Amino acid sequence: MRELFEGVDNHNAKLRRGSAQPAQILMQDTLPEGFAEECLRQSALLKNDQHENDIMQFLNDAADRQGWTA
Repeated sequence: MRELFEGVDNHNAKLRRGSAQPAQILMQDTLPEGFAEECLRQSALLKNDQHENDIMQFLNDAADRQGWTA
């Protein structure tokens, strides 16, 4: 397992030497049982939340969709 970490460390060192900053993105584990149900539960809590509606409206207004097609 240490070999994997050494490979990652070497890669990150190369990025830094090239003036790049390595970044990690942590993703939610979607495999556990009940994950989808919990997503639905949390979404339902926000359905009529005014703050959530305001944020969604802001994001919709700020989105640059020029040149995008569905």
